[in-house]
Amino acid sequence: MAQQLEDNTTPSGEGVPAPDGPTQLIDTDYQIGQDNIQANTLGVDVDLHGKVFAVSALVVLFFVILTLALQDQVEPLFTLMRSWLTDNLAWFFIVSADVFVLLCIGLIISPLGRVRLGGPQARPDYGFLGWVSMLFAAGMGIGLIFYGVAEPVTHLSSSLGGVSVGESGLRTDWAPLGGAEGDAASASSLAMAATIYHWGLHPWAIYAVSALALALFSFNKGLPLTMRSVLYPLLGERVWGWPGHIVDILAVFATLFGLATSLGIGASQATAGLGYLFDIPANNLTMVLLISGITVVALISVLAGVDKGVQRLSQLNMLVAFLLLLFVIMAGPTLGILLGFFENLTAYARHLPALSNPFNRTDANYSQGWTAFYWAWWISIAPLVGMFVARISRGRSVREFLIAVLLVPSVISAFWMTAFGNTAIDLLIAQQFDALSEAAVELQLFVMLSQLPLSSITSFLGIVLVIVFFTTTSDSGSLVIDSITSGGKVDAPRVQRVFWVIIEGAIAIALLLGGGLTALQAMVISTGVPFALVLLACSYAVIKGLLSEPRHHHQ
Repeated sequence: MAQQLEDNTTPSGEGVPAPDGPTQLIDTDYQIGQDNIQANTLGVDVDLHGKVFAVSALVVLFFVILTLALQDQVEPLFTLMRSWLTDNLAWFFIVSADVFVLLCIGLIISPLGRVRLGGPQARPDYGFLGWVSMLFAAGMGIGLIFYGVAEPVTHLSSSLGGVSVGESGLRTDWAPLGGAEGDAASASSLAMAATIYHWGLHPWAIYAVSALALALFSFNKGLPLTMRSVLYPLLGERVWGWPGHIVDILAVFATLFGLATSLGIGASQATAGLGYLFDIPANNLTMVLLISGITVVALISVLAGVDKGVQRLSQLNMLVAFLLLLFVIMAGPTLGILLGFFENLTAYARHLPALSNPFNRTDANYSQGWTAFYWAWWISIAPLVGMFVARISRGRSVREFLIAVLLVPSVISAFWMTAFGNTAIDLLIAQQFDALSEAAVELQLFVMLSQLPLSSITSFLGIVLVIVFFTTTSDSGSLVIDSITSGGKVDAPRVQRVFWVIIEGAIAIALLLGGGLTALQAMVISTGVPFALVLLACSYAVIKGLLSEPRHHHQ
């Protein structure tokens, strides 16, 4: 029978509001923070989960020191690791992402979609428009700015090149599916479909499963807002012991390396942009200084406790991103972009079954080098985005939640990719501007903007966008990691967040120096594997958890 509570907290302690109306609370004696170490050393307050914090912090510190000390020796190791994992486990990532999409669609159309997060009487904390724009901000980050031009351009060039087979009988080209040799129209349609695939339903289904699981077990079941709570249906009370510690530690590693990938990509693009615009040498020193500078800014915002400031920064960034998007639509091939949007969505729908097929793929370079890396990256930052999306989604029905989380950001991402991608493709095909495809990946955005009016202003805006995204990502990342390593507390001492902000910057620097983008990809894929297993277990737990909830017939 649903356990009812008189007061406004749940049995497991502070930090989680009690459900509104009858829900199936999980009856556990666990109190939030009961395994925490609370101390005051040298005038510094700490309140952290001893085991989770100690293991996470020591392993990560050891990793950073080792990578920095043995930069030349670790590079071939990272390359080897990445190719082994993508060669052997690409199918696993593709299957997992497909499962998450099917689960979301299944829940939308099933009666379980009527369950309301936070209890039958819960009302949303945010208006619909505010909520949707926050959803978009959560996932619309450095990646879209980095890959908005680079990915469509790369896929277009490889599709036009067609299929080439090496001596071993395996394909050596990077074209998605079968390519479109010499056929510009088909190649650009395939390039856009192959790009939107990586920014559409699949990534958002990964985030949606993570967010739905966290929201359901926190707001409806009364457990702490941390990854281990989600596995309660599978592990029972063992979730508070070592099996749960391991899940939380994996979540910390996944989030740290997923973030380091975003930060590393952002830093390499900002450095390239500064070199392109102001002739600042685009080398490792500039990159290290840039990451250090941004880490200091993120530190100040954490210490000053300016969560409002970070929110404002995030809103400002959304505005700048929107203005840049608007500018590209106006200055680029306007009609081509607006019509292209629908053509690209149609191409995406047409190629989706083939792109998401995990077995017997001939386009190994594309499915392993692009798709497997992306899916591992999205899975790694799923605890971060999931935690954020869960916190802002209390009061929504599961159906409303999933439709919004799957569709709204997917459509906006597809539109962003169309504006930047179609403008770039137009420059390449209609205007024969080959310098674009010849430029380094991190420079392609700036090279494209150089062909439009006001290029120095827009390129500068592009760099500002990356830097501000970097700061807000680092800030929200430290909040989530701190909450996991302090046993689910949302109000732990600030000093702990300072530690994680510094660690995030240090990992990004260590990986960039110890092998660049390859090292980032190798680490994010290796933390993505165990965390994908955790998310698959979450999928089962979500169904089990929803089945025990009251389903009300009004939407």
